[in-house]
Amino acid sequence: QVQLVESGGGLVQTGGSLRLSCAASGRTFSSYVMGWFRQAPGKERELVAAIVWSDTSTTYADSVKGRFTISRDSAKNTVYLQMNSLKPEDTAVYSCAARLRYGRNNAYNYWGQGTQVTVSS
Repeated sequence: QVQLVESGGGLVQTGGSLRLSCAASGRTFSSYVMGWFRQAPGKERELVAAIVWSDTSTTYADSVKGRFTISRDSAKNTVYLQMNSLKPEDTAVYSCAARLRYGRNNAYNYWGQGTQVTVSS
């Protein structure tokens, strides 16, 4: 059974940094894509960044390019989201998710519980 557990959220001032962690368990993730999503109140859920576990290729939303970095540590089965130069508009619940790289569709099947990130102005 796949489990994704996020940690590292909190309150930070504008311009500050946070690092989110997603501890993954339950299977080998070499065939998976891991993503970080966020959802702010009243807004649609947004894919912020994704990483292909096997080759570490990455993609980012335009809104975070140059500020956020996604990475993974195979030894720890953990995915990270380093967030720098944070802005109030980055305030949201951030969730880790996983999907098969070559699945039937691009739907993320597994989700963590989410962690709150609040950026004060």
